Amino acid sequence: MGNLTLEGVHVLDFSWVGVGPVTTKYLADNGAEVIRVESQARPDVLRLAPPWKDAVPGINRSQFFASYNTSKKGILLDLSKPRAREIAIRLVEWADVVVESFTPKVMKGWGLAYEDLRQVKPDIIMLSTCLQGQTGPNALYPGFGQLMAALSGFYYISGYSEGSVCPPYGAYSDFVVPRFAASALLAALDYRRRTGNGQYIDISQFEAALHFLAPALIDYFATNRVLGPLGNRSDQYAPHGAYRCADESGRERWIALAVANDQEWQALLEVLGGKSQDSRLATMQQRLSQPELVDQTVSALVRNWRCAQAVEALQAAGVSAYAVQTCIDLHADPNLSAFDFWHWLDHKEMGPSPYEGLQHRLCRTPGELRSPAPVLGEHNDEVFRGLLGFSEQEMAELRRERVIF
Repeated sequence: MGNLTLEGVHVLDFSWVGVGPVTTKYLADNGAEVIRVESQARPDVLRLAPPWKDAVPGINRSQFFASYNTSKKGILLDLSKPRAREIAIRLVEWADVVVESFTPKVMKGWGLAYEDLRQVKPDIIMLSTCLQGQTGPNALYPGFGQLMAALSGFYYISGYSEGSVCPPYGAYSDFVVPRFAASALLAALDYRRRTGNGQYIDISQFEAALHFLAPALIDYFATNRVLGPLGNRSDQYAPHGAYRCADESGRERWIALAVANDQEWQALLEVLGGKSQDSRLATMQQRLSQPELVDQTVSALVRNWRCAQAVEALQAAGVSAYAVQTCIDLHADPNLSAFDFWHWLDHKEMGPSPYEGLQHRLCRTPGELRSPAPVLGEHNDEVFRGLLGFSEQEMAELRRERVIF
């Protein structure tokens, strides 16, 4: 083993969009050799999603796709063709792990289900992830993470009132499920190391997402109370929210606050100049029962403060406060710079582009973003000729038949 934790692990990645690619990115950035199988006929929808380099659309110009696919090799196979599926089987012989994120019927229809792959490689580890898992009455329902956020209850609790249901940002389950999937794959790899046996992992994005609603679900079982939309409000902190400060350079600036007790409330008032406070807000119980009045009071206090000054003064007084940062702020954040969080990789078409760094730091085996995301079919020759040994004549024949591109 070298300096990367998963060096020597081979991953064949049939997944697309969010959950699968983010999961395999964790493995790739920590040393696994990941071959991403794509289709020219049905490209990953993230390749067609902004932001694009220089705001110019293109199938190889999406930073959204690029951020999810670092350190991987990319090939093109049209799996609707029998010969392409034969090539896929040969790649399974090379692989330790296979990942896919289609509805359950797809891999079965191609003859690439777990039971098929076990005949080729008995110790293979396979992970399937789709919205509602491989079994159950709704298993075949297709969709994306936005739909799963609705189905699993997050849309209902994310607004400011029952009349203004508001989703959490983006495809919520795509952002949380890979943490479960990657951990499950690591456990399966360890199990295979100890026993020599592979495993099949069925990740239902529905079930995984519900873990992040555990407090609300437990409360319902205990009290029959249904959590509704609360905006930024909390049942433990008051004030708790984001409040507009003085505008700076034509930009709105906001501060996020969370006050945990009466001592912190008094400190906030002393810092912001609210000593002649309303007696109706003196205790935490009073503030929790009057959130509108709390918000009005705090909004008036911070409106003429510069955000950075308010943050510094409140933190010095022991109040939890921080600026609400924009994307511009994040790219200039001194803490992220100190972490060396932003990495610039030279993409084949987009050129030097910024990528988010790793979320963890292993002192003995630090991961790294080893290469930018592949352009469509970038590693065809390396995989088909180098790994599988196809001749130039065979490659030409496969291209003529549009098995590869």
